[in-house]
Amino acid sequence: MARMTAARTASRSRGPVLGLAALYFLVPVVASLWFTIDNTDGISFDPYTKGLGSDGMTSSLLLSLGLGLATVVLGLALMVPATVAVALYFPRLRRLVEILSMMPLVVPPIALVAGVSTVLSWQQDLATTPLYGTFQALQNKDFPLVLVLVYTVMSLPFLFRSLDAGLRAVDLRTLVEASRSLGASRTQTLLRVVVPNLRGAVIGGAVLSLAMVLGEYTVASVLGFAPFAVWMVQIGDSEAQLSVAAAMLSLLISWGLLLVLTTLAGGRNRRKTTS
Repeated sequence: MARMTAARTASRSRGPVLGLAALYFLVPVVASLWFTIDNTDGISFDPYTKGLGSDGMTSSLLLSLGLGLATVVLGLALMVPATVAVALYFPRLRRLVEILSMMPLVVPPIALVAGVSTVLSWQQDLATTPLYGTFQALQNKDFPLVLVLVYTVMSLPFLFRSLDAGLRAVDLRTLVEASRSLGASRTQTLLRVVVPNLRGAVIGGAVLSLAMVLGEYTVASVLGFAPFAVWMVQIGDSEAQLSVAAAMLSLLISWGLLLVLTTLAGGRNRRKTTS
C-alpha cells in the first residue's frame, strides 16, 4: 500500500517538474525568436531572410562547422580506443583517466588560451627551425588547426562521460573475446564490434562537442580568429536582431544534427533487430 501511494505521488509530481523544465528551456528560445521578428512595422523575418547574405556569416558558419567536425573526429579517435583499453585491460586507471578528462572543466577557457598564446609566441624564436612552418600552419586563418587542438581538449569531458556511460551499458569483455575467438584483429574488433555497440554514446558525445564548438567564443576571440560565435558578437554591436537570429540558427543546427544522427542510429538498430 505504501509503495502504491509513493508511486502515485511520484507520478503526480512528475508532470509539474517536467513542465517547469520545459518552461526553463523554451521561454528563452521563444523570447529570442520574438525579439528577432518583432519590428516597429510589425512582424518581419528580414533577419532570417536577408541575414543569410550578410558579410562573413556563411564563411564563419562553414569554418565553425569544419572545426566542429575535425574536433569530433580527433576527439573520438583519441577517446574511443583509450576508454575501451582502460575498461578492458587497465580498470585501475579509470579514475586517473576520468580526472584528466575532467580537467578542462576546472581550468577556465581564458587561462587555457593564455597558455596557448604563450606557446604560440615562441614562433619568432623558432624562425630558423623547421618548427616555424608548423606554427604557421597551426595559425592558418582559413582553417586554424590550433583551434581544433584546443577544442579537442575542451571536448574531453563530454566525450569521456558519454563513452563511459556507453561502455558500462554493454558487456564489453564478452563482445571482445567473442570477436577475437572468431579471428578478428584488434582493429576489426574495435571498429566492427565495439563502436557499433557504442553508437548512442558516440553520437551523444559528438553532438555535445559540436555544440560546444559552435558556441565557443573566448578561445577563438583571444587568438584572433573569427568563427561563427565571434562573428555573432561582432555583428551584435551594429545589428542586434541579426546576431540573435544567428544564435537561433546555431541552435537549430545543433538540434537538427542531433535529430538526424539519432534517427539514423535508431534506424540501424531497428533493421538489425528485424533481421
